[in-house]
Amino acid sequence: MKLNERIVLAYSGGLDTSIILKWLQENYKAEVIAYTADIGQEIDKKKIIKNAKKLGVKKIIIKDLKDTFVKDYIYPMIRGHAVYEGVYLLGTSIARPLIAKDQIRIAKKFKAYAVSHGSTGKGNDQVRFELSYHYFGPKIKIIAPWRLWKLKSRTDLINYAKKYAIPVPKDKKGASPFSVDDNLFHTSTEGKVLENPKNSAPEFIFQRTVSPEKAPNKASYVTIGFKNGDPITLNGKKLSPSKLLERLNSIAGKNGIGRVDLVENRFIGIKSRGVYETPGGTLLINAHRAIESVTLDKKTMHKKDEIMPKYAELIYNGYWYSKARFKLQKIVDLKRNKVNGSVKLKLYKGNITIVSRKTKSTAYSMKKVSFEENKTFNKLNVERFINFHKKKLK
Repeated sequence: MKLNERIVLAYSGGLDTSIILKWLQENYKAEVIAYTADIGQEIDKKKIIKNAKKLGVKKIIIKDLKDTFVKDYIYPMIRGHAVYEGVYLLGTSIARPLIAKDQIRIAKKFKAYAVSHGSTGKGNDQVRFELSYHYFGPKIKIIAPWRLWKLKSRTDLINYAKKYAIPVPKDKKGASPFSVDDNLFHTSTEGKVLENPKNSAPEFIFQRTVSPEKAPNKASYVTIGFKNGDPITLNGKKLSPSKLLERLNSIAGKNGIGRVDLVENRFIGIKSRGVYETPGGTLLINAHRAIESVTLDKKTMHKKDEIMPKYAELIYNGYWYSKARFKLQKIVDLKRNKVNGSVKLKLYKGNITIVSRKTKSTAYSMKKVSFEENKTFNKLNVERFINFHKKKLK
């Protein structure tokens, strides 16, 4: 292989991707470009640059994609009410397509022949990254170290790190860390004690939510304003997509909202247990359903509910850029222009209560639902309606 050929690595600055960076240099004799997508994760830019430079990297790219992430990835998903296996709001799943897309952009810009990621050989992320890589750069080579190298365990990785003086972080208890992924939408934690589903999740692993027991004894209230199906205001103030979600995360997290402990079915056929925190996203999906309830017709709402499991599964499996997902998104967004108004939520010790829904839409008729007698709804037609449906029982 020729010297100075380039590989773009999705680089976090942490242990795993630092090891991968060194391994790529050793095994491919190529220039590695360290690429970090800032999508709202806890990020230490100085540390990323320092660690990459220490490993001999000359080109380090950190790209702020927070608003793009929320506006073009999270919001379309919220409009679809996407929930995988009943509870998972797809926080990791929705991040990978954006990172992969921009990574391919960098690869093309600097004429790199390959891209690389740090996803393990048993996880879903390798599929999500690589399907997205293929969509935008089908001729660019993909290097997946976890499927190629001879490092078989966490101990092997730590020994490799020590060999090359790569810092090994510790968790809050002084041991090797849990596997953590975070972005502006959520935090996921896996591994160690969590691998056995009989074990309860230790409280110290939670990073952006307090336990409901320790949440304030006084309720908090938030009002989310929607335009064309997307949130645009918080408590009457217009905010950028990333700032709005950031504020919601803070408010919901303080009130113990957004925790999920899930044993999920991975795309590749393995069951895994993870703990997820999606505080602001939990508020958004509840508020969005509430505003749709007073702005959309029954047929549209029920169609969305019907396609949601498939829509969520496509995202989970890495098919964000597939024809199937694009097709379902058109159904999701068919009448989004009607979804306008605001929803007020009450937050108290892990619970969300809808206080009010306000809209100028006429989809909800006060006259028709009133218990007072009126001429807008002919009750004599109900008997004919019931008799018609009796025939369908046979």
